[in-house]
Amino acid sequence: MTKTSAYQVLARKYRPETFADLVGQDAMVRTLKNAFRADRIAQAFIMTGIRGTGKTTTARIIAKGMNCIGADGTGGPTTDPCGTCEHCTAIMEGRHVDVMEMDAASRTGVGDIREIIESVHYRAASARYKIYIIDEVHMLSTSAFNALLKTLEEPPEHVKFIFATTEIRKVPVTVLSRCQRFDLRRIEPEVMIALMQKIARAEGAEITGDALALITRAAEGSARDATSLLDQAISHGAGETTADQVRAMLGLADRGRVLDLFDLIMRGDAAGALSELSSQYAEGADPMAVLRDLAEVSHWISVVKITPEAAEDPTISPDERTRGQAMAAELPMRVMTRMWQMLLKALDEVATSPNAMMAAEMAVIRLTHVADLPSPEELVRKLRDTPPPPAPGGGKPVQSTGSPAAGGGASAIASARTATNAGAGPQAALARDVDAALARYPTFDHVVELVRANRDVKLLVEVEGCVRLAAYQPGRIEFVPTESAPHDLAQRLGGALQRWTGNRWAVTLVNEGGAETIAEKRDAADLALQAEAQDHPLVQAVMAAFPKAQITNIRTPKDQQAEAQAEALPEVDGEWDPFEED
Repeated sequence: MTKTSAYQVLARKYRPETFADLVGQDAMVRTLKNAFRADRIAQAFIMTGIRGTGKTTTARIIAKGMNCIGADGTGGPTTDPCGTCEHCTAIMEGRHVDVMEMDAASRTGVGDIREIIESVHYRAASARYKIYIIDEVHMLSTSAFNALLKTLEEPPEHVKFIFATTEIRKVPVTVLSRCQRFDLRRIEPEVMIALMQKIARAEGAEITGDALALITRAAEGSARDATSLLDQAISHGAGETTADQVRAMLGLADRGRVLDLFDLIMRGDAAGALSELSSQYAEGADPMAVLRDLAEVSHWISVVKITPEAAEDPTISPDERTRGQAMAAELPMRVMTRMWQMLLKALDEVATSPNAMMAAEMAVIRLTHVADLPSPEELVRKLRDTPPPPAPGGGKPVQSTGSPAAGGGASAIASARTATNAGAGPQAALARDVDAALARYPTFDHVVELVRANRDVKLLVEVEGCVRLAAYQPGRIEFVPTESAPHDLAQRLGGALQRWTGNRWAVTLVNEGGAETIAEKRDAADLALQAEAQDHPLVQAVMAAFPKAQITNIRTPKDQQAEAQAEALPEVDGEWDPFEED
């Protein structure tokens, strides 16, 4: 009775044993071959890349190459290990005494590293080099990294370190600087499909090209993931494996039906989109996978719109390619970016919802209603072509204009000058000087600007919000205080004006005749401007389309002109000399 050999999964059965078997990493292989040929083998290597690209496998191949002695037992370090000598065989089976593998995910402490540090001083038992392979090295603790640094910088000649990690950014720079780094790339789709076809032929399995394309797309550049999915697909098919069987295995919707759903959403057909989603769900498609596929389609069409050559992806079927190119030509980019953003939010909602299908249906309903909304540019263009409705009562929108608070300033200055000119002697000269100084503040607005220029914020707030101006002339202010006005406001305002102008100001309180405060006038102007904006047909249309929209800021043409002047570069007459002094 013969004993059948145990089944071995394809990912292990077809694990590369030489650099020739390693697919998709040509740059790294070329560098290593040159290093071995020139006898410039680094003391430490670090391999980084996504899962399943061959980091640990590459480490074992390097270890084999360093210790291979050839079939005749006389060979030296090589990038083409024989695979038959005792060292090659023991290393690939994971039982070589001088090649130690450690998983840093489970052994993260400094104690584990101390074992390595203490053992490096002993020469290899049988091989040429003692090699330490540390997988997921980024999981080591800070103290473990620190303990390793000195040995890593000056290891004995017979010791080599090979690290592997998926998180290169978590490895300290002090460790990276002591290693020769290799970045293992994602396997390109064409290379991956060829690899899967080779393995399928070796296994005597029949699998369609569309099925291989689905497996390649799901693997996302990981050779191990692709091989594992192929293994599962061959078992699932039990004969010739088709794309439909792979979709069912992966819980994916038919790519063509995903495009159908995408098209229904883009046309705003909510009922049709929900019906298609329900049909895909009834056939086993995962709602999360369907939304993920929609997001992938949004991304792919957007990329094709910018770079048409992206449509030549070998994992895309001819029918998908034709439909995708048509959508890319028809759909505006702003619609595609809006779809992408909303699908990202929908994916989060489905992931956290107690009922994934309900959340997916609500997301599809929302997408269909937003997809056919006009853009702001289209809305403005449409409204501009439509004559605005007449204002109520046949009137026109009233524009609010403000007038400065002045209490007969001009006449007061004129009378003061008349009185001064009529006088004589030193008192007349002094009066002329005072009048000339106070003439710089012909209106109360000039007083407010003086307070602002001296950066007395407290006084400025009180003047604008608590002073109801009753009368004004340069050197004399009469006002009615508001209920919230400080009791010493008049005294403090008069004292401040005297300090800043060098002349005495008479600031007195009166009981009646006060006008609105500056703050009240400003608020009234803002409210009037906001009301005018809300009455504008374009704004009303936007509010109707987006009920929750709010007016947060209003910029008048005058404001825009002022901003443009402030941002404009000053004009310079003649040639500018940077060393010319004023």
